[in-house]
Amino acid sequence: MPRNIRVISIIFAFFASLTASAADPTATAYTADECCGTHIPYPERNHDTAIPDSLTAVFINHVGRHGARYPSSAANTTEVLRTLHRADSAGALTPSGRELMKLADFVAAKSHNRWGALDSLGMAEQRGIASRMYKAYPHLFKGGNVSAISSYAPRCVMSMYEFTHQLDRLNNNVEIITSSGRQNSQLMRPFDLDSEYIEWRDSKAWEEPYNMAYETTAPTAPARRLTGDFLSSDDARRLSMAAYNMLSCLPAMGLPNELAKYFTPEEYNALWSLANLRFYLRYSANTLSTLPSDIASALLMNLISTTDNAVLGQSPQTVMLRFGHAETMMPLLSLMRIRGCYYMTNYFDTTALHWRDFSVVPMAANLQMILLRSKSGNYYVRFDLNEQPVPLLPNSDAIYLPWVTARQYLNHCLPLHLQL
Repeated sequence: MPRNIRVISIIFAFFASLTASAADPTATAYTADECCGTHIPYPERNHDTAIPDSLTAVFINHVGRHGARYPSSAANTTEVLRTLHRADSAGALTPSGRELMKLADFVAAKSHNRWGALDSLGMAEQRGIASRMYKAYPHLFKGGNVSAISSYAPRCVMSMYEFTHQLDRLNNNVEIITSSGRQNSQLMRPFDLDSEYIEWRDSKAWEEPYNMAYETTAPTAPARRLTGDFLSSDDARRLSMAAYNMLSCLPAMGLPNELAKYFTPEEYNALWSLANLRFYLRYSANTLSTLPSDIASALLMNLISTTDNAVLGQSPQTVMLRFGHAETMMPLLSLMRIRGCYYMTNYFDTTALHWRDFSVVPMAANLQMILLRSKSGNYYVRFDLNEQPVPLLPNSDAIYLPWVTARQYLNHCLPLHLQL
């Protein structure tokens, strides 16, 4: 090729790439592991954040999600199998489709009578968090008093027991009181109880922006590679979404990530962005409504009041543990406006760039409020999201705040009629 033609070709390719990227500035390029979204296993934690010598931890408030689990229901696996069997009966199933059908059969068999149950990985996640908490703050457990509550969901109850059992293994002098059941739903499952939120959710107000994104973003190509041209465009999009939802669950089951086998990076990013948007619209404050975060008000008030009691020396507990769901954590973190967990926009196609469910609520996600006392008797607090210190105030990177400052901020996060 003549040199001038080659140069022109390179320049053309360069500007073509710019045009392609400029055509969709909201496109993401997250990894296949990240695109498992809320099903991504808890990140490894191998180091501690040292507390300054001038401060001593005196109390911990902990709110956590259950650990890794089997798929919460058979719905997506059933949808994949139903559609692939229909294509197979019509002679349209491709070799790739046959492989996915075999994998779906395996998922269904492995999950039989275990749908939504905590698995061995989820148990290990909770034991690991408990062990690191004990290692960092052993004095809170030696003769200390721990209370733990969970929602009634078996995976949350088992997460609580795995966590507290590990604490008992490390020091059986600690007093531990546990409670599970619907009496804890106001704190752990407000999405089931808050009538104003339920009315808003059931009104489907959040569905319009989601459906618009789905119609323009959900790819048909993955389904075509499984079934040829057998399916309509609508059915192809549904199969692509169901297959993504099923495959994204595999790592939480302790199985290899198969997303890259059936989707291109662009496709699994697009499908993840839809799942991410659905969570964002339903469980995080947004410009449609703040109700999705306001449902965590009772939980935030409980965190404030129990910390107040610890400051006043009126708390019988040194550690308070709570175990709920992704739908428990997302509203709380949004209500508190934790960085990366709160994003307000009228352009919902930008959500995936700023609010990422795999960062907000991986399996076993947790928020720890660590109350510390200085040598002078003043109280400070540090907030750890997934065991990493995070700033609380929007215009400050400080991770140690006077409790009076943090309390004032958290109180202002509450709806006006609930502020303490």
